Amino acid sequence: MTTFIAVLYIISFALFIYGLMGLTGPRTAVRGNWIAAVGMGIAVIATLLTPGMGNGLLIALGVGIGVAVGVPSARKVKMTAMPQMVALFNGVGGGAVALIAWVEFRTTEGYAHEPAYVAIASLFAAIVGSVSFWGSNIAFGKLQELISGRPITLGKLQQPVNALVLIAAIVFAVVIATGGDAELLMIGLLVAAGVLGVVVVLPIGGADMPVVISLLNALTGLSAAAMGLALDNTALIVAGMIVGASGSILTNLMAKAMNRSIPAIVAGGFGGGTAVASSGSGEVRPVRSTSASDTAIQMAYANKVVVVPGYGMAVAQAQHVVREMAKLLEAKGITVAYAIHPVAGRMPGHMNVLLAEADVPYEQLKEMDEINSEFAQTDVALVIGANDVTNPAAETDPGSPIYGMPILKVNHSRSVIVLKRSMSSGFAGIDNELFYDAKTSMLFGDAKSSVGEIVEELKAL
Repeated sequence: MTTFIAVLYIISFALFIYGLMGLTGPRTAVRGNWIAAVGMGIAVIATLLTPGMGNGLLIALGVGIGVAVGVPSARKVKMTAMPQMVALFNGVGGGAVALIAWVEFRTTEGYAHEPAYVAIASLFAAIVGSVSFWGSNIAFGKLQELISGRPITLGKLQQPVNALVLIAAIVFAVVIATGGDAELLMIGLLVAAGVLGVVVVLPIGGADMPVVISLLNALTGLSAAAMGLALDNTALIVAGMIVGASGSILTNLMAKAMNRSIPAIVAGGFGGGTAVASSGSGEVRPVRSTSASDTAIQMAYANKVVVVPGYGMAVAQAQHVVREMAKLLEAKGITVAYAIHPVAGRMPGHMNVLLAEADVPYEQLKEMDEINSEFAQTDVALVIGANDVTNPAAETDPGSPIYGMPILKVNHSRSVIVLKRSMSSGFAGIDNELFYDAKTSMLFGDAKSSVGEIVEELKAL
C-alpha cells in the first residue's frame, strides 16, 4: 500500500506540473486547469488511503460541504467579481493551514517529543497561513467595496505597529518551540499573525491590489508546503511549493510591470479613491467629447485600430459587443488588435480571460512590450475603461505617484478615443493626462451601451 500511495503521488505531481505548463498560453489554459484538477483528485485519494487517516465520515462531510459551497459560488460569480473570489478562496486556504497547525499543536501537546523541524515548520505555517487568511479577507473587502479602496493607515505609527505585531507573533512561536505548551500561546500567535495580515493590507491602495492578491497566494502556498513538511505529507509539500514559487514569480513580474518594489507595496501602496479631474490649481480642464457616430466614421476609415481594454470594460461586460465591433471593422479590411497591460483590471490575466470568453483570436491579443511599438502606426486607439495604465504622467511627471510605471503608449497613436462613464480617476486616484491630450476625444457613457451604438453606426455605413 505504501508503494502504491507513493506512485499515486508521483502521478499527481506530474499532472500538477503538466497542468501548470498549460497555463502559459490561452489556448491550453482550460485544459491545463483540468489536468491539474485531476492531479489534485489523485493526490486526495492517495492521502485518504494512508493508514490511520481519521474519521472517514467527517472527511466526507467536509468534502460535501466544500463542494456544496464552492461549485455554485464559482459557477455564479461574474468575471468582474473573480478577483474577489480568488482573494477569498486563497484566504480560505491560508486559514485551513493555520487551523491544521493549531490541531497539530494540540494533538502533540505543544510539539512535545516531536523533532525540532516539525515544530518550526508548523509554527511558520501557522503565522503565514493566518497572515494570508486575514490579509486576503481585507483584500476581498476592498475589492468588493465593503471597505474603502483608499489606503487606511495609522500614519507614522503604521510601520512601528506592523513591526510590533510581527515581533509578537515571533515571540509566541519561539516560546512554543522552546517548550511552551499552553494553548493560549498558540492562540496568541494566531491572533498576532492575523492582526499583522490586517494592518499590512489595509494601508495598500486599490491600484496595488492585484499584486497583493498574487503575493498572498504565494504565501498560502509556502504555508501549505511548510505544513506538509511538518505532517510528512508529500502532496502538501509539492503542491505548496509549486503555488509558492509560481505566485512569487508572478508577484515579482507584476511589481516590475508597475515599476514598484514588493517591499514598497507592502509598506503602503498608492491610491484607491476617486479624485476630481482638474488641474493642480483646482481649475477644471477642458476635454473634447465625441459621439458614437463620429467614432464609427473615424474607425471605418482607419487602417489600424487598437482596442485597449480595462476594468471599465469588465464592469460593463462589454467584451462580446467589442468583439462584434471588431468583426465589422475586419470585414471592412481594417486591422484590429488588443493591447493588454499586465495589471489591467483587478487580477493577472483579467483582460485576457474576458476577451477569450468573447472568442477574440489569441493572436490579436498583444502584450504591452509588443504593442507599444505599434501605436505610432495606429490610426485609432479605442480605450475602453482603462485608466492608470494609459496615463502619460507615468513618463512625464516625476511628481506623479505612478511615475516610472510602464504604460500602454496610446498617446503615440494618431487619434485616441476614450470610453468612460465620467472623468473620475482610476485606482491610483489621480488625473489621467491622456484625457486632455489634443488627440483625445471622450465618449461618455456605459461601455457596453457606447460600443453597441458604435456597432449600429458601423452597420449603417
